[in-house]
Amino acid sequence: MVMTETEGAIGMITLNRPDKLNALSVPMREQIAAAVRQMMADESVRVVIITGGDKVFAAGADLNLLAEKNSREMADLNMGQYWEPLARAPKPMIAAVSGYALGGGCEVALMCDIIVADSTARFGLPEAGVGIMPGAGGTQRMVRALGKYVTSQLAMTGGQLSGDRAYQLGLVSELAEDGQTLDAARKLAGKIARMPPRAIAAIKRSLADGADLPLNAGLALEGREFLLLFDTEDKAEGMQAFLEKRKPEFTGR
Repeated sequence: MVMTETEGAIGMITLNRPDKLNALSVPMREQIAAAVRQMMADESVRVVIITGGDKVFAAGADLNLLAEKNSREMADLNMGQYWEPLARAPKPMIAAVSGYALGGGCEVALMCDIIVADSTARFGLPEAGVGIMPGAGGTQRMVRALGKYVTSQLAMTGGQLSGDRAYQLGLVSELAEDGQTLDAARKLAGKIARMPPRAIAAIKRSLADGADLPLNAGLALEGREFLLLFDTEDKAEGMQAFLEKRKPEFTGR
């Protein structure tokens, strides 16, 4: 249901349950978590792409899992445990989205740092239509990305954003040609993979940890991360390469 591979410094996680539109069953969630842990443990991997293929990203939770559950049973399932590795991944995560990214599928994309999509993409939080609401960060991450008013409309009506509209609103980082989403994500991942890993990790931490801090606290966080990079070998290599007008060779040290 979940396939992994590496392409140089790029890790690939592919959701592969096409007969169910990549609906997120518990075994699939377990495999996603395991795949992310695998990529984080692989020192050769500097950036990770998660995709569902050319037709669908993930059409949401598997309702067969949820239909008969009450609140206690859902709490016992502890679904959040499966998303922690992705939500807290220290390496950059890129979602490559074509087709439906609904409910839990949309939430998976929102856990990533960058979203690449084409015009076939459809983002939405349709949970209210079956009597519940987003439960894996959908309301909290989307409101931070799109603001209260767009998020309220989507979550309260079950509406969808096309890839084009999501790009206009800033949810999608890069809008690819139809059918070229994964290629565009690979090109973007390649650019990130050539950057110094410790600087990229510091940027990710500053963005993630500073987002909910008061400005002064966020600036202090950024300042600490900034200073620590001056003691790295990659800082020395990057600046020396710039002065010597050559391409740097970053090692992650």
